[in-house]
Amino acid sequence: MSTFFIGLGILLTLAFGGWRAWRRLRFFLHIFQLETYKIDRYVSWCQSPGMRPVSFGWSHVAGALALGGAGVAYAAGLPWGAVGGLLACWPLLFISSRRYRRDAEKKPLAFTDRMRRLSTTAGMLMTLLVGAGVGLGYAWDVPGAIIGGVAGLFLADLGGPLWVALAALIMTPVENAIQEGYKRQARTRLDELDHLHVIGITGSYGKTSTKHIVAELLGQSYNVLATPGSYNTPMGICIVVNDKLRPEHQVLVLEMGMRYPGDIKELCDIATPDASVVTSVGIAHLETMGSVEAIAEEKASIIDHTARGGPVVLNADNAHVDAMADRADGPVWRVSAEGNPDADIVATDVRYSTNGLACTVRDEAGRTAVFETRLLGKHNVTNLLLAVALGRSMGMRLRQMAHAARRLQPVEHRLKLRTENGITIIDDAFNSNPVGARNAVDLLGEIEGGQRYIVTPGMVEMGAQEDEANYALGQHIATRNVDGVYLVSAAQTEALRQGLQDGGFPEDRIHTHDTLFDAQDALTTRLKSGDIVLYENDLPDQYEPVGA
Repeated sequence: MSTFFIGLGILLTLAFGGWRAWRRLRFFLHIFQLETYKIDRYVSWCQSPGMRPVSFGWSHVAGALALGGAGVAYAAGLPWGAVGGLLACWPLLFISSRRYRRDAEKKPLAFTDRMRRLSTTAGMLMTLLVGAGVGLGYAWDVPGAIIGGVAGLFLADLGGPLWVALAALIMTPVENAIQEGYKRQARTRLDELDHLHVIGITGSYGKTSTKHIVAELLGQSYNVLATPGSYNTPMGICIVVNDKLRPEHQVLVLEMGMRYPGDIKELCDIATPDASVVTSVGIAHLETMGSVEAIAEEKASIIDHTARGGPVVLNADNAHVDAMADRADGPVWRVSAEGNPDADIVATDVRYSTNGLACTVRDEAGRTAVFETRLLGKHNVTNLLLAVALGRSMGMRLRQMAHAARRLQPVEHRLKLRTENGITIIDDAFNSNPVGARNAVDLLGEIEGGQRYIVTPGMVEMGAQEDEANYALGQHIATRNVDGVYLVSAAQTEALRQGLQDGGFPEDRIHTHDTLFDAQDALTTRLKSGDIVLYENDLPDQYEPVGA
């Protein structure tokens, strides 16, 4: 009977080791996807101070000690029952971290064709390692094979981050060839639809919101297809063109993102815009671009690649964007939410509330219409005006677009209001920028309710100006009606914390935690019905903000 239970324990041990290794591999595959399949970004994530315990944690130390103890016992000639008992206890020590078992992922892992290829390759690397452990152990005897198999599972688990990176390197030539095929297919598809009007939208921030507004407003008069979510990469655009574009579509609205010089050209080489929109130039992606001037140059390149004579819509309230007008060889439409007298489309009498915003829009001919929408925040006035200008360039009337504006809904994770268990959540957790972050903090202070809290890791990818921007955000928070700030990652939020302190924010209301999980757990103990929580910026653990 004891042999049966030992055998069952070993079987469960092997099953547990395989399950944990897969869950951990899945976690790092998810991170790799969230980091846009870029190896350099993925490695930086794994090496960041807050994430190092994820790559190598205390459970690995405990697991290694338990496994080593079993190996020593076996080598010392102890009865197999004792060795098997130690192996059976291994799962109790090598327990899985809760972060591998969280289900509330903000952006769930998508098993696309590329992810299936990557996960298969990584899984094969792990299987080879386990097989090697079994083979080496079997050279001694069957018990040795069991110990070798468990050791292989342990190393497969430990090397989870490495297998993903190695699999990505192995698959790079394959993925490059596949991507070139998708690009050729997309170009051919667009060439066949010569009636299609392609609109390209870029900017440091506001791209996605503006895209959705454009699609809704133009939808009053045209059959419109817009890229979903943040499909702003070459493969995202190719997927939409190849799989979703139909002959009946009249307008294709494309969001064009960038992180490195030449990214906009690559996108425009796939789909040449007939009209282009530049929403803003700021310090987002300063880390990869080097300077604001370099960012402005890259954003402006969309104008150079716009079809000859095509209209260009610019945000005149942003000096870098306004300066791009000279590069256009077609009509230029300039918009202003700040009363710029030289703008073609201007907003006046702007009113904000927790239910949305309203404003009077004046077009290039002096005609006016009142626009009311459920969108929140001052920056959405500019986004709305950019869409109106594009509509006017295509012959639409103001009143047509004002009617469509009433149907607009906030974009997911971009200043979206919701209620959970009596707690009001302001979800601005997608990507933060100085303008949007200040607007979100202002909105938090305006909503009527109980206590007001902010959970944030601050702003990232801003290069040399990151600390300055976070310090300014901290000072801004200190001047608003905020009852508590929960900072995620001490190293990342040091400048923000200093800004809070220098702004006079009470020290006992500033709470710093290593992860979003820890911040949520601490905050949940304080929350009461009627309280308000702002989740600001793309929180590192990539999980859905919760209210209770």
